[in-house]
Amino acid sequence: MDQINVNGMEFWAYHGLFPEENKLGQRFYVDLELELNLKPAGTTDDMNESINYGDVYQVTKTIVEGEPKNLVETVSENLAGELLHQFSLLEGCRVKITKPDPPIPGHYKSVAIDIYRSRSDD
Repeated sequence: MDQINVNGMEFWAYHGLFPEENKLGQRFYVDLELELNLKPAGTTDDMNESINYGDVYQVTKTIVEGEPKNLVETVSENLAGELLHQFSLLEGCRVKITKPDPPIPGHYKSVAIDIYRSRSDD
């Protein structure tokens, strides 16, 4: 399946289990792999045969910067569901949300949730 990749989107949001996360907020990075048949767009040069990246960004921003959730897993599910709902050409999507600075002890670069959802998951 063909893909549109939208990588390295950065948002400030208030998701997390700890009160300071909900009060102070933190950075979240989002990478998306959007699966759809791109041949019609490539052969017709018609935007209606593809997905507008700007629209994808706005949907992502609305979900990620929206109502705080306890779990990044919930944010990921909500985003995948909304993308599949809003973009009828989308067959499947991988959503990776990275939390580079979670307030947990230890040495690591980041933690991330990485899910794949498709229309056949319904």
